Amino acid sequence: MKNRNIEIRPFDAATDTKTLSNIWFDASMKAHAFIGKERLTEQRQLVEQEYLPKAETWVAAHNGKAVGFISLLDSFVGAIFIDPDHQGMGIGRMLIAHALDRKEELSLEVYTANEQALRFYLSLGFQELSRRDIDELGQPFPNATLQLKR
Repeated sequence: MKNRNIEIRPFDAATDTKTLSNIWFDASMKAHAFIGKERLTEQRQLVEQEYLPKAETWVAAHNGKAVGFISLLDSFVGAIFIDPDHQGMGIGRMLIAHALDRKEELSLEVYTANEQALRFYLSLGFQELSRRDIDELGQPFPNATLQLKR
């Protein structure tokens, strides 16, 4: 299915919030299991009530069904998540390309323990700018800041 029947469309809060929250949670449990289910469950409420509504979010849909999304805060990628059943099909690349077309440059933070995501971003040409030993909530989960320019 690589890139076939995938459309990228704007986020619709009324119809997409719960679906994207489910995608975020399922993908986070896979990629960020080190954070723990309890903390991810707590963060899920923030995703639904704060992060999605305040970001510029684009939805990747396969035959009309949301399978991934990217949320931007200006040129910062606040989130990019693909449904685990649809990972490895080029959807993440499509979302990054879509965002880069609109912003000219992107930056993001990635947990360094999420080696698959780190490799993915580096393969797209992101450059590492810095690292820190704690996450935005002060927890001991190291992050790398990456940037991609057109």
